[in-house]
Amino acid sequence: MRNLFVDGPNSVAAKARARRWRWVAESFPDLGQMNVIDLGGTATAWMRAPIKPASVHVINLAHDDQELPSWLRTEVGDACDLPKRILGDDYDLVFSNAVIEHVGGYARRQAFADAVHSLAGRFWVQTPYRYFPVEPHVLFPFYQFLPLNVRARINRRWPLVHTKSPDWSAALQDALEIELIGRAEMALLFPTARMRAERVAGLTKSLIAIKA
Repeated sequence: MRNLFVDGPNSVAAKARARRWRWVAESFPDLGQMNVIDLGGTATAWMRAPIKPASVHVINLAHDDQELPSWLRTEVGDACDLPKRILGDDYDLVFSNAVIEHVGGYARRQAFADAVHSLAGRFWVQTPYRYFPVEPHVLFPFYQFLPLNVRARINRRWPLVHTKSPDWSAALQDALEIELIGRAEMALLFPTARMRAERVAGLTKSLIAIKA
């Protein structure tokens, strides 16, 4: 059943990703000539993308050792605590998709936003919307509003969780690792952005802060 929502090529998530790429192309028609930094993304996502920028620099906490094309490079790093050599580099666009809700607390989300503003004049920052009724990581209704111990139990038992937590401690950590945010906080973090809502059945599913 999870394939219907997130895993298959015809899944709801796959169709949403395709629509989002169309919006990226509309917002940044010169993307093919841009020098892009991706905070928290993956090289695989860019290799599958319908548009290839002139160069992409991916920053992620996880190491990526796959062979990459010449226009794409990856580096292990914390987007909330980037070294000066990266902050001083010359980028045209900051891109981030479904990352800011994972960085851990408001102070780190503010540090993430500060990095976005420092790296380039243009940005695209997407995050799932806190008040959408189905939490997108575990596909459980109103998961984000439940007590921590209940969320941990869901992480261990719910059949639609992508990877069930192996033990109680991991289940608690997995629950704490997700903090969905709403429109007011996104507007506070990205005050110069145009906020675009991605909708499903008329309800806002995710927010995208765009400065083009």
